[in-house]
Amino acid sequence: MHILVFIIISSFSITLIALLGIFFLFLRKRLLDKIVVYLVAFTAGSLMGGAFLHLLPEGAQALPPDIFFPLLLLSFILFFFIEELFRWHHCHKAGCPQHSFGYINLLGDGVHNFIDGLIIAATFLVNVRLGLITTLAVALHEVPQEIGDFGVLIYAGFKRGRALFLNFLAAVMVVLGGFFGYSLSLRVESAVPYLLPFAAGSFIYLATSDLIPEIKKEKKIKKSLLLFFFFLLGILIMYLLKFIG
Repeated sequence: MHILVFIIISSFSITLIALLGIFFLFLRKRLLDKIVVYLVAFTAGSLMGGAFLHLLPEGAQALPPDIFFPLLLLSFILFFFIEELFRWHHCHKAGCPQHSFGYINLLGDGVHNFIDGLIIAATFLVNVRLGLITTLAVALHEVPQEIGDFGVLIYAGFKRGRALFLNFLAAVMVVLGGFFGYSLSLRVESAVPYLLPFAAGSFIYLATSDLIPEIKKEKKIKKSLLLFFFFLLGILIMYLLKFIG
């Protein structure tokens, strides 16, 4: 089978994981409202774990410190600026229907998915076995992340159908990244490192600026501790993924 076929099938299978949100479409709104904040906490932990346990170590090894860390800071500043634009455009009136961090989440998730596609393509270009192992690792990473992303969009004020559709569009970036990676072939390895600080900066900004403050609004100590547990659970899963593949 041609390598491009492997890449397309593998990347598209990752995209389908975004449709896990269909399950949540059938939950009653009252139940969904109860669990969505836990998904937000879980996603915050996953983002922090993904940034500090995966993206930052890989990026710091692939790029010189005097290049990597300024790009990381630039990425954080860029997402701050983008969110301010969204906030002004969408929330300049009282009672904003959709929090701007929902759009930031989609943008950051799209960049991350595109990088996943590049990585899948790069490993398949080495050999099929490595490509399949990488696809499995990415899939295990995407399952909790896509469920969490759906929860974040709901929490941000999106209707459930629209949240599912937008989450799926962001997931399609995996396929685009895979095709782009195959097209560049040998250039993929040198291109990916420069995208890593951008993705890491978006993860850190989203978690620290938007999601964690939402979690900290909880006033009941028992629920607050439970949310903290889900936050740690997200980090733990990202840590365990280091040993896969």
